[in-house]
This record gives sequence, structure tokens and C-alpha cells, in this order.
Amino acid sequence: MYPWEITILKLEVAVFDAVDGFVHEQALVFLMGAIYLLLALLICVLAGALRSRPGQPRPYVRPAIVIQVENPPPTFTEPPPFDPFPPLRETAEYDPDDPWD
Repeated sequence: MYPWEITILKLEVAVFDAVDGFVHEQALVFLMGAIYLLLALLICVLAGALRSRPGQPRPYVRPAIVIQVENPPPTFTEPPPFDPFPPLRETAEYDPDDPWD
């Protein structure tokens, strides 16, 4: 290996150790920051930031998140009364040739 490759590998290990220590100590802050950055990137992409057409002005699209509820919440209905002694039902005839019995 060349000396500059060894230097880069040592620097890479130092950076990864620093990031690992930060994630270990401040995991919630790191996660919240990553989520906010990814949401901003998603909104930017959905707004058309990656489109490039030479000579045409970029249309302005206002990013928005819409949550649409299709059905109203169900209404409460009274359950049927509980019968602790339900009526007996007829038992099925036993068939010794039936493989599922």
C-alpha cells in the first residue's frame, strides 16, 4: 500500500469512530435529524427539483402532505346480550370413513 492510502484509511477509521460515538450517545437526535433531512429531500424531489429542461422556467409546485379520510368512523352498536347457557345443537353423525373426522 502507498503511504497516502494508509493515511486515508486511518482518517476513515477516525471519522467512523466519531460518527459511531455520536450515534451511540445521541441516537434520538441523530434519528430525528435524519428524518427531517429525508423529508425535506422527499418534498424537494416531489416538487420537481430534479427536472431540468433548458429554456423553460421551472414551474412552482407547492409541496403539501394531504391525508384524506375515506369513511367516517363507525358508530357504536350495542352487542347482543350474552347468554351463558346457549341452546344445545345437534351433533353430527360420526362417520369412521371420513378422513377429516
